[in-house]
Amino acid sequence: MTRHFLRDDDVTPDEQSEILDLAAELKRDRFGRKPLEGPQTVAVIFDKSSTRTRVSFAVGIADLGGSPLIISTANSQLGGKETPSDTARVLERMVSAIVWRTYAQADLDEMAAGTTVPVVNALSDDFHPCQLLADLLTITEKRGRLSGQTLTFLGDGACNMAQSYLLAGATAGMHVRIASPDGYTPNVSVVADASAIAARTGGSVELFTDPVEAVAGVDVVVTDTWVSMGKEEEKAVRVAELGSYRVDARLMAGAKPDALFMHCLPADRGYEVTADVIDGPQSIVWDEAENRLHAQKALLAWLLTKNAG
Repeated sequence: MTRHFLRDDDVTPDEQSEILDLAAELKRDRFGRKPLEGPQTVAVIFDKSSTRTRVSFAVGIADLGGSPLIISTANSQLGGKETPSDTARVLERMVSAIVWRTYAQADLDEMAAGTTVPVVNALSDDFHPCQLLADLLTITEKRGRLSGQTLTFLGDGACNMAQSYLLAGATAGMHVRIASPDGYTPNVSVVADASAIAARTGGSVELFTDPVEAVAGVDVVVTDTWVSMGKEEEKAVRVAELGSYRVDARLMAGAKPDALFMHCLPADRGYEVTADVIDGPQSIVWDEAENRLHAQKALLAWLLTKNAG
């Protein structure tokens, strides 16, 4: 059965650790492994604009000895005349893996069901699992461990980042808090899945509406843009409803003195985070961004190994 990475809980706790250990190894020895030597080609498909995802996958695939084939759905049949499953059946005869940054999680599920090569979710409306691998790698570098760390995400709890933090954090044995107003809470099924995982790993999941209470004594503070791609017309409403969840120096002061600040970027400075925080000594956003490269290389190498077996 082909292994894919469509959401954060597609890997077990042990497998997540394997990928993160491999990411650390590839960061130390960037060109030490060449599983895509040939070069083999990986299709990297974009429905949305991208900086970090596009660059990190293109560079990472080349580092692994492969050739990245960047495809825009605007210039392909995918999403127009052709279904995801039909596209996948064509691509699998020419490429070793498929990476897709898209909107609907259901389209990724359909593509994965229709192919024998691994499919990677490079971002969907529901999850951003590649970003979470990078984030977990970064926390491990700074803290030495993931298990037992308490992390608070503030803002839109229904966004892909919040939901991925729930699943990936629980898988890592972390204590994950989501602070958001009514109407912005995570999907109940994702909360249930994360809670079930946490019960096995020693982690926990909590939902808050009070941002001050949510950050009290935590190890890591995280936020994301309040206005995701495709929701620009909602900006005024979202700013009004999410304004009290802005991460500023006052809010950060409620966390542990050595708490880390993280943001997947791009940041809308002055909205979800103030400049003094994102540019301050507690911010690790640039290490986090770099680690997209190493984490995604490890993921691809791991998936290719698993599917070869």
